[in-house]
Order: sequence, then C-alpha cells, then structure tokens
Amino acid sequence: MTELLDFLRTHEEAFRSRARLASLYSDFRSQRQTNPAGYQANASAWLRALTAAAKAGLIPAQAGSQHDRFTLHTGEELLRGLQTTEFGRPLALGSVLEDAVRKGQLIPVREFLDAKKSVYAKSWVPTPWQVVGWSLRQLGVTGREGVEDRLVKGDFVVMANIEDAAKTVLDQAVQIATSNASRVFSKDLFISTFSPAVGVDALSTRDTAVLLTHLVRDRAAIAYDETSGTIKFKTTSQTAPAAIEQEDITIASLRTLITGLEPQIEQLTQRISELDAKAREAVAKKQLVTAKTALRQKKLAETKLQQRTTTLMQTEEVYAKIEQAADQVEMVRVMEASSQTLRALNQKTGGVERVQDVMEGLRDEMTSVDEIQQAINEGSAGAVDEGEVEDELEAIEKAERERLEAVERRAKEVKEAEEAERTRWRLAELDQVAKHEATEKVQLGERTALPQSRTDERPLEQA
Repeated sequence: MTELLDFLRTHEEAFRSRARLASLYSDFRSQRQTNPAGYQANASAWLRALTAAAKAGLIPAQAGSQHDRFTLHTGEELLRGLQTTEFGRPLALGSVLEDAVRKGQLIPVREFLDAKKSVYAKSWVPTPWQVVGWSLRQLGVTGREGVEDRLVKGDFVVMANIEDAAKTVLDQAVQIATSNASRVFSKDLFISTFSPAVGVDALSTRDTAVLLTHLVRDRAAIAYDETSGTIKFKTTSQTAPAAIEQEDITIASLRTLITGLEPQIEQLTQRISELDAKAREAVAKKQLVTAKTALRQKKLAETKLQQRTTTLMQTEEVYAKIEQAADQVEMVRVMEASSQTLRALNQKTGGVERVQDVMEGLRDEMTSVDEIQQAINEGSAGAVDEGEVEDELEAIEKAERERLEAVERRAKEVKEAEEAERTRWRLAELDQVAKHEATEKVQLGERTALPQSRTDERPLEQA
C-alpha cells in the first residue's frame, strides 16, 4: 500500500469501508443520469480526499520537484499512488477532476497565476474550464460516456487549501505586524515567518507563488514587488495596500539581515562551547597539538561572533530608528488629515463671527418667546372674575371644615366606644375576683368547722 493510499484509508471515512471503496474505484460516470446523488457523493469524497492529501504533502510530485500543499499534480504518478491490489485504479477520477474544475474548486496553475481578474469574479471562472475542456476534447473524453475515462496530466490549484492558508497567514500577520515597519517582509522572511503557520517547514516555490498571487489579486491584502521580492501587508483601516516604495525595500532588507544574523550568532556560540570542551578534553589526554588547534579555532569563532554581534546590534539600532521614523510619518499623516478635517468643519460653521451672529440671533428669539408668553399671561389675567374666585375659595374652605369636623366626631365616637369597652372588661374582672374570694371563704369555713365536730363526738364514745 502506498503512503498516499494509507493516508486516505486512515483519515478519510469513505475509504475505510470495502463496499464504499469498491464504489469509489468503479466507473460511476453513468450515475450522472441514473443516480445523480450517488455520483455527487462519490465525486465529493474523491475531491475531499485529494484536498486533504495535498494539504498533507502526499500527492506524488514530478521527479526532482517539491511536494506542494496548495496544488494538485495529476497524471500517471497520482494513479500509481492510488492503485490498490483489489480494485486497481480509480476509473472515474478524470471525470471527478473535470467537474471540480468546472465548479472552480480546482484551477489550472498556469491560468491561476496569469489571470488578471480575481478568481472570484463571475466572468473569470469559465476561462480555465474552457482551456481544460479543450485538452480533454483533444483526448476524446469530454461528453463521451462510453469511452475510457483518461486522467489528463496537469497541475491544479486546490482552492480550499489556498483559502485556508491565506486566512491563517492574515490572522498571524494581524498579531505580529503591529507597526508600519513590521508589516514589511522580504520574500525569504515571509516564507520563514509564515511557513510554520500553514504546517510546513518551508513553502515550496510554487506554493509561495500561488499564495502571494492569491493574497495580492484575490484578497487585496498585500502589495508585492516581484523585482525586489518585497511584501507589505495593508493596515486594518486600509481598503487596499499602499504601493511599495524604496523605504519599504530597505526595511525588508534590514529585517531579513537581522533574522539571518540571529541564528548565526547562536551557531557560533554553540561552536565556541564545543571547541572549548574539545580543547579541555585534549589537554586532559595530553594531546597538546589538538588542544592548540581547538583553541585557535575557538579564537577565530569568538572573533567572528563579536563581529556578528556588533553588526546585529548596529542593524537593530538602525531598524529601531527607521521603525520609529515610519511610525512618526504615519502619525504626521494622520494629524495632517485631522487638521484638514477640522479646517473643513470650521469652514462649514462660517468662522467665529458667524457663530456669534447665530448665538446673538438665538438669544433675541428666546427673548421674544418670553415676551410673547408674558403678554399672553397678562391678557388671560384680565378676564378672571375675582368675586367668583372668592366664592369658590369660601366653598372649598367650608367643605374642608366640615370634613375635619366629621373626622373629629368619628374619632370621638371611636374613643368613647373603646373606653366603654375597657370599663366593661374591668367590671367583669372585678366580678370574677369577688366570686373567687367568696368561694375561698366558704372553703376556709368548712375546713375550720370539721375538727370541732370531731371533739364533740369523743365523750359520747367514752360514755
């Protein structure tokens, strides 16, 4: 089993079932008319599988070429990579790729790179299909279900993969490009910075070209000067990236130099440590010639390290000043635009004199409103009959007195009723106390009379 087929059997659900695999490898082109849903299910499974395999770098490449992640190479190499012992080669793969090109899911690389319009423009999509359709017609494939489904050799951009990569790059750029200078990259710096984000150690040459083309033309996210290899991301406030200037090319060169010096310094530091250890080991073994050689090499490495360190410090200092100056340029530009905006707004107000005239007129109109209201109030006051006012006031006072008298009477009645109730309760309590005392007296008299009667009875018994 090839590495490609093993990947599909492991990561793609459709390739794990034997029955499903038999369907995928069969010539299911006739299902376009007899079972469109089944045809679409098989075609989608194949496109999804090839997209994932390309992203993983497992699509067979031409001899001597790199494995691409954003493009799909079709031809004999792909068919051999997909061949199985039980089902052989896929018989309808050419038809699947043909449909994917028609839908814009796959685009011939050459057409993609040479196109002037965005791939998302409606008028653009048929163009690559016409080219591929012509190629297929030359082979006698298109529109003939009865003939063998032959897989045309070619290279196609996998749109799903390039769109995912572009989104990842732009998301990371927002985080790391925090100043005007940090938004500028050389091509080498771009590759080293963003390759890990898309899951590779280093983008291939073709993947880099496809990604940059997509970001420039289809996403309008960067400006790219192919001659100098300088790349500049647009800011979040820009609708399109600014053109690359000579200052940007210089900044890109400085950033690339700094990035290249840092690993050199790390390597030299490690080299010095290794040579020092080697010299000490040689001395311990009495190998003086070896020890001297190691020490000479160490001194040379230390000299080179000092030079590299000095160069890095100077370069970083220059870059820091350039970065500061670039930010100042942007700040001045914003302040200048703000000044022009304020000037335009002040012109719309008409200046201080016009504002004073407006405020004076406003005060006059407000005074007029007060005078009109006062006149209305005076006119209304002359129409009131004072006699009627006095009569109404007297009636209100009388009603209030009657209300208060009724409230007082009611309170008095309530108070008298409560007092009578309290008196009744006190009399009842006194009556209960009297009855209780009388009962106690009777009981006490009975207890005192009982022993006397017993004394009187004793002589009778003796007689």
